[in-house]
Amino acid sequence: MAITKDKKQALVSELAELFAGAKGTAVAKYQGLSVADLQELRKAAREAGVTIKVVKNRLVRVAMGENSTYKETDTSALLGQLLYAFSNDDEVAPAKVLDTFAKTHPTLELVAGFSGEGLAQGTADVKALAGLPSKHQLIAEVVAQLLSPVHDTTNALSGNLHALLDGIEAKATA
Repeated sequence: MAITKDKKQALVSELAELFAGAKGTAVAKYQGLSVADLQELRKAAREAGVTIKVVKNRLVRVAMGENSTYKETDTSALLGQLLYAFSNDDEVAPAKVLDTFAKTHPTLELVAGFSGEGLAQGTADVKALAGLPSKHQLIAEVVAQLLSPVHDTTNALSGNLHALLDGIEAKATA
């Protein structure tokens, strides 16, 4: 069933908005996935703050052409039945969601990605992004590193204090 011109224009404007606000976009081939699998993927994506869109590649190219950031971006990897994952908050989340889902559903295959700055990314780049810790994990690691000297000092002082108290207690009972 053909899509009307008005619906195509609405889809293009929606995609243009998604690309304009996206910090990261990941693209994957979904051929072979069932409708139930796609619903499961959409649910996992929603929980991670990622939007999944299945649209024709031609409409994606038109939407990217309307955005000054993506106007000159290489779209040669956009071939076949593809789905697009967008995130407005986290650069890594779209790649991570698709990669995690692909581990249990091997028919889903990462193809490409786009950074928020309009740079095209190959499959290897997207898989490398998927392997990175999330933004919240990185923040937690930095905070832990910053607090490490404080914890070490506290533990050292409390250890010496316990030894002193044990010594005093031993003298008192003797």
